[in-house]
Amino acid sequence: MNNIRINILFLAILFITAYNIFPQITEQSNGGKAVKIEEIDTAMKGVKAQDGLKWTDCAGLTIEGRGFTDTEIFYDRFPLRARETVDNNVWNLSRHSAGMAVRFITTARSISARWKLRNNSLAMPHMPATGVSGLDLYIKSGTQWRWMGSGRPLKFPLCEAELAKIPVSGENEFILYLPLYNGVEQVEIGVPADADIRPASARGRPVVFYGTSILQGGCASRPGMAFPAMLGRRLDLPVINLGFSGNGRMQPEVISLIAEIDASAFVL
Repeated sequence: MNNIRINILFLAILFITAYNIFPQITEQSNGGKAVKIEEIDTAMKGVKAQDGLKWTDCAGLTIEGRGFTDTEIFYDRFPLRARETVDNNVWNLSRHSAGMAVRFITTARSISARWKLRNNSLAMPHMPATGVSGLDLYIKSGTQWRWMGSGRPLKFPLCEAELAKIPVSGENEFILYLPLYNGVEQVEIGVPADADIRPASARGRPVVFYGTSILQGGCASRPGMAFPAMLGRRLDLPVINLGFSGNGRMQPEVISLIAEIDASAFVL
C-alpha cells in the first residue's frame, strides 16, 4: 500500500512540474509569442487553387446520394414539400449535404475545388471542420478507392483549395464527398485548362441508409469516413445517407418520403 501511495505521489509531482515548465519552455523558444501550427509544420497549411484553372459545376457531373430532384437547393437531401410535413429539426438537418458525392473522370494531374457553404459554423467542439464543412477526394485504383486529399474550409461562405496532385497519368475516376454537417449551395471542380473532365457512368440503384448522428457522419474527421460512404466504396455502389443527428425516430412522414426512393436496399 505504501508503494502505491509513493507512486501516485510521484506521478502527481511529475505532472505538476511538467504542467508548469513546458509552457515556459515553449514561450521562451518562441519569444513569448503564440505560434500557429501552420508556421511550424508547413504540411498543415491549406494549398490554394492555382490560377488559370478550368472550372466545372458539379451539378453537371454524376451526383450520388441525392434521393430527390424537387429540392429547394440542389444539394438538399429532402424535397421542398417536406418542409410542410417533417418537424423543424429534421428539415434543418436535411439541408446538410451528408452522403452526397460527385463522381467524375479526368486526365488532370491536379484537382482543385471551390464550394459555397450555407452555415457559418465550420466546425463543432467535438468534430473538425474537415468533416463538418470540408470536401474529401478519392481515386479509383483497380477495384479499390484510395484517398487522395481533402479540402479544408478556411472561411465562410466561399472556400477554395487544391485537393491533390495526381501521381498517375491518363484518365482516372474520382469521387468527391461533400460536407457532413453543413450545406452547400454550389460546388465546382477545377482542373488545368488542357485537361479533360466528364461525368462518370451511373452505378445503378442506390442503397438507402436511415438513422441518426453516427450515420450522418458524426464525428468523422472527413466526409469519406462516414460509414455509409465507406460501405459504398467497399461495395462499389451508390449510397444515400439519410442520417438525421439525434432525430432518426422513424416518424411516419419521414418514412413516407424515404419509401419514394427507388432503392436496391434500405438499411434502417
